[in-house]
Amino acid sequence: MAERTFVMIKPDAVRRGLIGEIISRFEKKGFRIIALKMIKMTTEQAEELYSPHKDKPFFRSLVEFATSGPVVVMVLEGNNAIDVVRLMIGSTDARKAAPGTIRGDYGLDIQENVIHASDSNDSYEREYKIFFTQEELLH
Repeated sequence: MAERTFVMIKPDAVRRGLIGEIISRFEKKGFRIIALKMIKMTTEQAEELYSPHKDKPFFRSLVEFATSGPVVVMVLEGNNAIDVVRLMIGSTDARKAAPGTIRGDYGLDIQENVIHASDSNDSYEREYKIFFTQEELLH
């Protein structure tokens, strides 16, 4: 069944020129890009995106990192998109991510881990609305 997920290519990956490589992995897997743009995330957007972590000690550094440079935000659609994309990106701590995953191949550590993806349908519904209007999603 077709499902949608939110994905963000983080500032470290943008700085390192990995946008095309990362997007091509999703396209080769058969995902359809429903929305895509490069932005400079505001502090407010970063705080909203990472709001589930607002009480954790790393929250402020996460927000600062997310706003340190341009990011690419997108909505992908495909079969079991949330679970499959999470498998493709690998463990949050890039040092522990399996080779062959996006974080395993390109991530440097737990913060500079090149990519974010929704971990549930509820997260997707909350996250994509921070960056896209309903009208921006292709049908």
